[in-house]
Amino acid sequence: MAHNGSMNLKKILLLTIGIIALILGFIGMFLPILPTTPFALVAAASFARSSEKLHHWLVNTRHFGDFIRHYNEGIGVPKATKIRAIGSLWIALIISMFLIQLLWVRLLLVVVGIAVTTHIYLIRTR
Repeated sequence: MAHNGSMNLKKILLLTIGIIALILGFIGMFLPILPTTPFALVAAASFARSSEKLHHWLVNTRHFGDFIRHYNEGIGVPKATKIRAIGSLWIALIISMFLIQLLWVRLLLVVVGIAVTTHIYLIRTR
């Protein structure tokens, strides 16, 4: 009985993360401060583990589908997309660092920025 409860909680958590990431990715299509690419990938990964229906829908959308499929198949990402994603990421991080005065948060943002930048850089470029 406890196992089913933890599985349901995990599914709900993954669905919630996926929906939040999808919303942020969608907003990022219009606001260059939010990096659309990482949010779309997080949403796809979350939905793949929690909702086959949502994952199928997302992978077949006009705005995110090709990118997610190309990423999953190892085809790669256009260089311009990588540049926009990394640029947007660092703009958002720098703005956050100016708004948040806590040193530990600033350091955490730098670490996250380096990790995400490295990941995007290592994705095959097509």
